[in-house]
Amino acid sequence: MLTELRVRDLAVIADVTLPLKPGLNVLTGETGAGKSMLVDALSLLLGERASADLVRPGAPRAVVEAEFDVAATTGVARVADEAGVDLEEDRLIVRREINAEGRNRAWANGSPTTVSALAKLGRLLVDLHGQHEAQSLLKPAAQRDILDSFGDAGTERSRVAAAYQAAARLRDDEAELVAHRDDVQRRADYLRHVVKEISDAKPKPGEDEALAVEAKRLANVEELTRLAERLSELMESGDEGSALEALSGASKTLAQLERIDESVGKWRELLDAAYANVEELSLAVREYASGIDVDPDRLAEVERRRDALYRVTQKYGPTIADVLRTADEARRELDLLDTADLDLAKLSERRGEAEAELDAAAAALTAKRSRTAGRLAKAVEQLLPGLGMPNGTFAVDVHAAPSVTASGADAVTFMVQLNPGLPARPLTQVASGGELSRLMLALKVVLAGHDAIPTVVFDEVDQGIGGEVALQVGDALAQVAQVCQVLVITHLPQIASRATHHVTVSKRPRRGIATADVRVQTGDERVQEIARMLGDAEDPVVKQHAAELLKKQLAIRS
Repeated sequence: MLTELRVRDLAVIADVTLPLKPGLNVLTGETGAGKSMLVDALSLLLGERASADLVRPGAPRAVVEAEFDVAATTGVARVADEAGVDLEEDRLIVRREINAEGRNRAWANGSPTTVSALAKLGRLLVDLHGQHEAQSLLKPAAQRDILDSFGDAGTERSRVAAAYQAAARLRDDEAELVAHRDDVQRRADYLRHVVKEISDAKPKPGEDEALAVEAKRLANVEELTRLAERLSELMESGDEGSALEALSGASKTLAQLERIDESVGKWRELLDAAYANVEELSLAVREYASGIDVDPDRLAEVERRRDALYRVTQKYGPTIADVLRTADEARRELDLLDTADLDLAKLSERRGEAEAELDAAAAALTAKRSRTAGRLAKAVEQLLPGLGMPNGTFAVDVHAAPSVTASGADAVTFMVQLNPGLPARPLTQVASGGELSRLMLALKVVLAGHDAIPTVVFDEVDQGIGGEVALQVGDALAQVAQVCQVLVITHLPQIASRATHHVTVSKRPRRGIATADVRVQTGDERVQEIARMLGDAEDPVVKQHAAELLKKQLAIRS
């Protein structure tokens, strides 16, 4: 539940801390004092769009912060974990800043987060109902969700959603395969040409590089022969002596050194290795020189092969590996033409099975909705007289939707008759704003045992009512407050007197700017506030009436 709401520099609010308790909390005060602004502040924490215009004149930013006790709230731990938020002793503190320049920042338990993450958490923690939210009751999806919540149809809806997703995936797979097959059919001649051209060329990995080396060698045979012969001469013979002769002389000289200084004997191994390497190099040069062959025909053949490889790499390359990969891909696509019909038949069979499962799951959900509709209608209709709609009737019409969706095969329409002699009509056509708010309250009463959201906020639920109806609305709110925390903004003493926790909002100038303050009302102060709401806080008779009203409501709660 919501334990505290703190607001700073938001419109008429300079710095306010609103403490809240379990049960029925009421917020009262003169019109324009800033009561609804506190609800607006809460809606900012629930992801509502923010504007820099909300920042109090002269302040750099507006700050809204709320503290929740989430010990008994289902799903918060999972959503917090997904958002990277650590819950501390079942406490969640969310904070949002609106900069005067328009920038927004958000935190949860001290860690930076996003406004969308706040909204996800907020949907599990607070159900806010003002005139705007009551309008959501006009949406067919909202009416269907209310019916399912009352009927505890979560399991059936999950089965339908899972079956719908499975069938949808198979439909997508089937459509994708058909599109791919048709595309391959259109390109089949081209793909066959690609495979034939590359197959005819018979490229081999690394072949182009090897041919380039060979072509260079064949084109420079005379120079290679000259250089090889010169190198052989340097190794074995020459005008100035060969390398082998020089090393042989070095060996004799080293032997003379060793006879005088044995320490130079370690050079012998190095000299022997040098002689062996030069001898091996000399042999390799002789073999290389003897293997050089002037073959113009081979050079022409190599160049023709290089030209053939160049043509396929220009079209399908840039490398031979790319060319071979292109051929493999073309073959695989052509193979699809041979297997597509069989694969499509299998997919069609699986899709049919999935759609049959979807139909069965949707039928089970329809049956549950049909059984629940009458019970929901009866429960709501019993509350209407006490909420200012004495001749009102309420019905739930469950009928076939145009198609099966993830929410089932049904459309749900709330039918109401609020004036005698007129036929029942869809809620969208007959209800005013105040009536919508009270219908929402009636639905909240009957859903109280089914809703998992721990805090419900009502703004303007008392619009257009008074007298005995106001008492009935107060009783309905108190009934909801038995199973969850309720916060109500009200101008009616009949409702305010039912509260277990009463807070007033007042407004007075501060440094030339209108500023709102809050104060928890108890004892004589609360009697004074109820008397003000009754019409005259200074009249002893009115104050006595206020005291009796509070005493009566205390007796009812007891």
